[in-house]
Order: sequence, then C-alpha cells, then structure tokens
Amino acid sequence: MKPAISFVIPARNEAESVTKLYSEILAVMKKKEVFEIIFIDDGSEDNTLKELEKLHFKDKRVKIFSLRGGFGKSVALQIGFDNARADKIFTLDADLQDNPADIPLFLKKMNGGYDLVSGWKSKRLDPQFGKVIPSRIINFLARRLTGLKIHDTNCGFKLYNKEVVQNLNLYGELYRFIPIMAHKQNFKVGEVKVNHRTRQFGKTKFGWNRGIKGILDLLTVIFLTGYVQRPGHFFGSLGIISFFFGFLVGLYITYLRISTGSIQDRHPLLFLGMLLMIIGVQLVSTGLLAEMTVYSKQKFDYTSAIRKIL
Repeated sequence: MKPAISFVIPARNEAESVTKLYSEILAVMKKKEVFEIIFIDDGSEDNTLKELEKLHFKDKRVKIFSLRGGFGKSVALQIGFDNARADKIFTLDADLQDNPADIPLFLKKMNGGYDLVSGWKSKRLDPQFGKVIPSRIINFLARRLTGLKIHDTNCGFKLYNKEVVQNLNLYGELYRFIPIMAHKQNFKVGEVKVNHRTRQFGKTKFGWNRGIKGILDLLTVIFLTGYVQRPGHFFGSLGIISFFFGFLVGLYITYLRISTGSIQDRHPLLFLGMLLMIIGVQLVSTGLLAEMTVYSKQKFDYTSAIRKIL
C-alpha cells in the first residue's frame, strides 16, 4: 500500500537518538495515515547503522539507505526524496531537536493550500555564537535579498508536497535554502512555529565557518534561482556598467589628447579605462555558464553513493 506520508531523516553519528526519534514519530502517527520512515545514514562512524537495522527488522516501514562515507546533507536528502513514495514528505533532523509532536501543525498548515511548510524555531536552544547568531544573519539577508518572508530557511523540520521535491536538484550546501528555491519556482511557502529542543546526545557539527559558507551559498541560490534561465541579464548588466565607465574614461582621455595634444600624466587613467572595457566584454561573454548548465540540464545521480539498502 502506498504511504500517505514519508519521513526523510538524514543521520550521521546519532546512534543514541534514532531509536527514540522513531518511537516519538510512531506515537504521533499511530492513529493516522499509512506512513514510511526513510533513514539515510551518511557514513556514520558510530553504531547508528546498527541501531537503524534493528528498527528495520522490527518494523518494515523503516527503510535505510547507508552511504559510503559522509557525502553531506544535500546528498542524503536528495536520496531520501528520490525514494520517498508518499505525496507528503516530512524532513526532520535525527538529533531529537525537532519534536514530532508538532507534526499535526504542519499538516494543518499545508491543508491551507501551501506546497512547502517550514519550521520556525522562534525560541532556538542552540549555542548563541556558534549557531544562533550566524543563522539569524543569514536569514535576515535571505529575506532582504529574495523577498521570501519566513524566519528560518534552514530549519530541518519541513513538510513538502511531492511536486516540490521533484523539482529539486540538490548538491553542495543548497539544502539550507530549499524554501527559497521553491519560492522562486512559484510554489506557495509558509511556516509554523515549532518546539525546538536542546540536543540530548552528541555535539553540534557546525560553527561560525558554516555561517561564512552560508552567505556564499545564499548568493549561489539567488543567482541560480534568479538568473539560471537568463544569465545574460545578470552578467550582461554588470558588463555594460563596467564597459560604460571604461568608455567614459576613454572619451575623457581622447578629449585631453585633442584639446591639449598630450595626455601628460594620465597614463594610469588610460589603463583603468581599458581595463574596465575589457572586463565589461568578458562579463557579457563569459560567466558561470558551466555551473548553470550542470544545474539546469543534469539531474544529479547519487545511486553510486549508496552502500546498502534495507
């Protein structure tokens, strides 16, 4: 029987958490629709896979994809999305900070006509300097630069319609900005407040360096979602501006040459004008064409990353 709901849960070194998370999901879903739980073990170095195997042999609704080493959350999520059978797909983090008791809130919100519902950790119980402050900075920039008015693009607790995940092509760290990618494809994106919990086991895997990477990833997402089908508008605009100022410098140098018979000590200015025009031509004719081609034409296939399927 086809499940009504799929849970996609990436896990890396979460041996103490996965069984408890499974039990919490079971308690919420016990009297609801048919469901499946897909765990993606991203090359855990502890007993996470063994704990997941126990769950699978006890409950066949639990599916496991074990990856050869740590490929990252984008790969894990994409594998989960590609193998989810339901029309509604939840994602949760495996560290127990997402509370399955909030599942009904997501379902109620989606019934209001939303395609993607993202969690909002309004009271976030994480280290301030390591995670909270960098996250708030990135989310502030995301709202300003993309127009998507949600508070937390990177909350791992989300509910998707199948159509949304079918239009995703995740790689690198792009999973952080899935709501922006869906918004730019004209899917309706909303959010609900969730009960964020402190980490019970292990330690966080992220720090300030993640915030720096996040800003770069945000710029990548803005470019890919805004200009992947019309890159000339982006690079062409910059190129024309650069060429225009270079051309003005050239006109000024020409005026000096005609009016005074010499450009005197204006050689640095002449070189600047030439440089601006050359850069302008390069921006119009070149750019990130390789990445745009990969993103828009090629669906990433992560089948070879899977070591074991249960």
